[in-house]
Amino acid sequence: MVTLRNRYEVVRPVYSEDSFAADHEKVCRRRKTILQHIKEYLTCDSKRATNAVLSLLPIIGWMRIYRVREWLLGDVVSGISTGMVAIMQGLAFSLLASLPPSYGLYTAFFPMLTYFFLGTSRHISVGSFPVLSLMVGAVVTRLVPEQGAPANITGFEGLTQDQQRVLVASSVTFLMGVFQLAMGIMQVGFVVMYLSDTLVSGFTTAAAVHILVSQLKFVLGLSVPGINGPLSIIYTLEKIFVQITSTNICDLVMSILIMIVVFIVKELNNIYKAKLPVPIPIEVIMTIIACGVSYGFNFEERFDVGIVGKMVSGYETPIAPNMQVIQNSAVEAFPIAIVGFAVAFSVAKVYSIKHDYTIDGNQELIAFGVSNIFGASFRSFAASTALSRTAVQESSGGKTQIAGLISAMMAMIVTVALGFLLEPLPKSVLGALVIVNLKGMLMQFSEILYLWRKDKPDCVVWVVTCLGAILLGLDIGLAVGLGVELLTEKVNKSWIYCIKIFRIPSPIFFANIEFFKDKLVEAVGFNPLRVLRKRNKALRKIKKLLKKSNDDTTEKGFRDLFSQTTDDMNMEELDLPTDLKDLPFRMDWNAELPPNISVPRVDLHSLILDFSAVSFLDISALKGLKMTLKEFIHIDVDVYIVSCDAYILEKLHSCMFFDDEILTSMFFPTLHDAMLHVLDKHKDKKSNGRVVSKTIYISFFLYWASAWMLCIKNI
Repeated sequence: MVTLRNRYEVVRPVYSEDSFAADHEKVCRRRKTILQHIKEYLTCDSKRATNAVLSLLPIIGWMRIYRVREWLLGDVVSGISTGMVAIMQGLAFSLLASLPPSYGLYTAFFPMLTYFFLGTSRHISVGSFPVLSLMVGAVVTRLVPEQGAPANITGFEGLTQDQQRVLVASSVTFLMGVFQLAMGIMQVGFVVMYLSDTLVSGFTTAAAVHILVSQLKFVLGLSVPGINGPLSIIYTLEKIFVQITSTNICDLVMSILIMIVVFIVKELNNIYKAKLPVPIPIEVIMTIIACGVSYGFNFEERFDVGIVGKMVSGYETPIAPNMQVIQNSAVEAFPIAIVGFAVAFSVAKVYSIKHDYTIDGNQELIAFGVSNIFGASFRSFAASTALSRTAVQESSGGKTQIAGLISAMMAMIVTVALGFLLEPLPKSVLGALVIVNLKGMLMQFSEILYLWRKDKPDCVVWVVTCLGAILLGLDIGLAVGLGVELLTEKVNKSWIYCIKIFRIPSPIFFANIEFFKDKLVEAVGFNPLRVLRKRNKALRKIKKLLKKSNDDTTEKGFRDLFSQTTDDMNMEELDLPTDLKDLPFRMDWNAELPPNISVPRVDLHSLILDFSAVSFLDISALKGLKMTLKEFIHIDVDVYIVSCDAYILEKLHSCMFFDDEILTSMFFPTLHDAMLHVLDKHKDKKSNGRVVSKTIYISFFLYWASAWMLCIKNI
């Protein structure tokens, strides 16, 4: 069956940019001065004040639309479920930070109080995150090692080792919050885009390896001092294997049993998540069982099992950060701030899209900055979010951060009233819970094969980031990964992938303009500058011989004269436009020339560059483009640029791109206009009584920009 389609015809004149401007008045954009921008920014009215308050306190926005009957029950159930997970993860992740377990409960409570008011995500569960805990722990063990004297820092006097470590962790967290708050105020939330999914995946996978190794000492019941710095993971494994014969069998068996049970139940939770009202809180169940068994059989004394021990009851008075610690940890605190925000923002974005609301990256930075500063004042350590905990909050019916507030209240109840019940809990149980929750991050190793097949540069970024973070440490590894990512992106932008259609996945700028020119020369089949030099060389000989000869030299009669002279021209003269004014005949460079004269034949008469998707040209590229266009113009090849963006046209005017040779009339609004203009201009050139044209399309797809080159050639 043939489908009838509507037809339309457009009849209008052929426009160049000049003729189009003559027929249609250009509407110029009114640009504001810097003073006008400042005045507008400082101007305040009731509407702007309202928007500022709503932006700074997102809670007002969602509380105004809160559906008590529909959402409250779900938030309560979700808060209780999430609270139990947050308590267990807080205890476990505090071991990664080399802190007493009770301070993990602080991190599950204080940061959530401020995020409740300032955060734009309604679903993320704010609290400890294993990667951040490990990064904080690296600073803690560096300044307060398990064996040996601590760093020479004012403020450590009279403090126990645990108190010194808490002071270090809270000071690092305070500085982390300051970095995040500063970035939020300066509106630089876009920095997260420089951490690609590939880089974050490689980095978190390396962090999972570090976490796994750090927990082996608890699972095996060994006494291994914390080691940090490059190759620390190798030295830690060496110390573990040296003591492997001293493994505590009770710790090992208990850890293996817990990991197996938790893994199986978590898989069942995933399989039957559609049928289960809330996921089975297996970590809580196993923790309660382990506490009871450990207390009943006195594991600490009978089997020499390390337990949580004395829990801090209630909350301590606020403390100020230690300035010397801040000075000694600034290098580590900044990547901790970036990673914490990147992870939280990525998770928040997933659920905001799923539930159809918007989040603000800059406001998230402010929220986490204030939360970490506030939490650090009460001895909590770095807070972000954990995907597993957030998944529980969302899947169990949480609609708003009321669920998060309830989970924080549960952590408070445990800290104030029930903490003593966790004192007999074996540390190997917490280590086992940490390890079994690494499954998702460790499974990211499978991405290597996928990336190698689909995108080798991304695969290189993943592998280098992962290996760098594993061997050199998380902070240095992140810097290495970011450097490789930027370098790879730079190479990708600078390199033109040459396939059947030429492709440049980048803007035309200083790094790829030379390669752009080389590929254009390769596509048209000749170098215009070399052709020009050959022509000028031949023309110089012709003019010299014409001066010496009294004969009437014609186009066919001068070929014998070429053997009577030598060439003595300099390169500057050869690069000038060919001057044919004084010749007594019309010079046709494509005609048959003497055997000892070699001038490349040029059949191309028109070149069209399609700038329809080109959004950027820097000064270096602009100069290179101008030089290239002139080289073609000097050998009588007409050059046209079509569909050029108004911004680029303005830049060309402001940078003095146009002159006596490169005219605005070379620019056309569409490719079709340019094609019609070229065909009309060369309609008198016929072969066998008809116009024959051959077109060669050369496409340059740029990163956010593309350009086609069209070569029109008469045969």
